Amino acid sequence: MTRKTLLRTALFCAGAALVILGIANGGARDVLAKAVKICSECIGLG
Repeated sequence: MTRKTLLRTALFCAGAALVILGIANGGARDVLAKAVKICSECIGLG
C-alpha cells in the first residue's frame, strides 16, 4: 500500500474510534438534547 493509503486508513480508524468513544460517553444524547432545545426555541415552542 502507498503512504497515502496508509494515512487515509489510519485517519479513518482514528475518526471511527473517536465517534464510538463519544457515543459510549453519552455525547450523542447531549447533542440531541441541545438540538431539540434549539429547534424548539427557533419555531417558538419553548
